Amino acid sequence: MDFTREGYRVKASTIIKNLQKRFMEGYYVDTKEEAIEKVMSLIKQEDIVGWGGTYTIDELGIKKLLEEKQISVIDRDKAKSPEERVKLMKQALTSDVFLMSANAVTMDGELVNIDGNGNRVAALCYGPDSVIVVAGMNKVVTELDMAVRKIRLDATVPNAFRTNTQPPCRITGKCSECTMQDTLCGQIVITRMCKPKNRIKVILVGEHLGF
Repeated sequence: MDFTREGYRVKASTIIKNLQKRFMEGYYVDTKEEAIEKVMSLIKQEDIVGWGGTYTIDELGIKKLLEEKQISVIDRDKAKSPEERVKLMKQALTSDVFLMSANAVTMDGELVNIDGNGNRVAALCYGPDSVIVVAGMNKVVTELDMAVRKIRLDATVPNAFRTNTQPPCRITGKCSECTMQDTLCGQIVITRMCKPKNRIKVILVGEHLGF
């Protein structure tokens, strides 16, 4: 018996019940392969799909799969200039489906995200008709007060390298509440309710995904 995975299933069951109370759809899958299948089942052929910066979605290879299935995407990484990249990021805010992860998910069904530019959390809050959040069970915390600490400990430093930015935590490994232009902590958003109902779908995965 995989005791870790059994524990994940129990935790996920509680989280999903609490997500439903907050008008979010919740799902649990054991593996990355099942996660990919679930994500694709929530996207229609005619949808236009966008995303924010998300290492989890990159790990799953969903962007390539969307291209193979000839589903229209808004891909900021194909921009030929910084100005075009910003334009595509703004277009993603009105996509049919927006893909992202969460920096943390509480046992009580709240999503916690810290964002540098704010485009990712903006789409989560309002805009796209459907938001699909994929989160490994390594993102789960018991309570809200643990979430920001965990994110700043586990996510900000690797994200500094991923985004090629230079906040102090890239050097020290520790958040210093910086106020510099390269900060990765420009916006801190707690999603405690979903409006309209079931616009946000949360797929919990019984594997380590993202950071």
